[in-house]
Amino acid sequence: MTDTAGPFEFLTASYLVRILEIKALNLAELAEGLDKCSDASIFYHTVQSLGRHHFLTQGFPNDFAQWILAACNRAELAEQLAILDVREYTSLAALRADLRRIIEDYCRERPLFATQQAFEEFPFCEAVEVTTPLGIQASSLREFYEALAKLSHASLHYHFISSRLRLHLQTNDFSYWVGNCLGLKSLASRINNVDIYTNSLDQLRSLLANLIEPELNT
Repeated sequence: MTDTAGPFEFLTASYLVRILEIKALNLAELAEGLDKCSDASIFYHTVQSLGRHHFLTQGFPNDFAQWILAACNRAELAEQLAILDVREYTSLAALRADLRRIIEDYCRERPLFATQQAFEEFPFCEAVEVTTPLGIQASSLREFYEALAKLSHASLHYHFISSRLRLHLQTNDFSYWVGNCLGLKSLASRINNVDIYTNSLDQLRSLLANLIEPELNT
């Protein structure tokens, strides 16, 4: 995204994934790993997991919750982690802190489960983001609307989901530009409220288009 005084420049992002030396074989080790791993690892297992599983609109939205359910058989803890909404966070440090707190509280209350060996290990990974301009810009709402149809899943995820942490605001690139450059505050708010958990990226694209269309005729 370019400065709000100028056109919106669409980017796409690819991710170089690296497996870290940190791994967990039980809940206690998962909590320790959350303390040691990089911010890029937190990003990979939470925000980026939404992109990897964008076509799934049900189930747990982050890797930690999925592993706790599948490998540790602790559904109640998995559900606690699953309700963490990345839209409410402006920093990975805050997200990490809440993940650790929930797991550590659970281990403290149920010490027998804390060291119970999982069915398989959890390997901590991290993603290094590489962005590339698409050569597509929008200077008006209509140009923005037309560009949406051309965007890849990777570009949609970059601008609408992962951008929330990059901006350090509870918003996304699209809403930020529409509200601040075009002055369409109400539309920006409606765009920002589109649910990223119950909609796939293809559904998200359609919902955004449906929100913008009425504004084109005013």
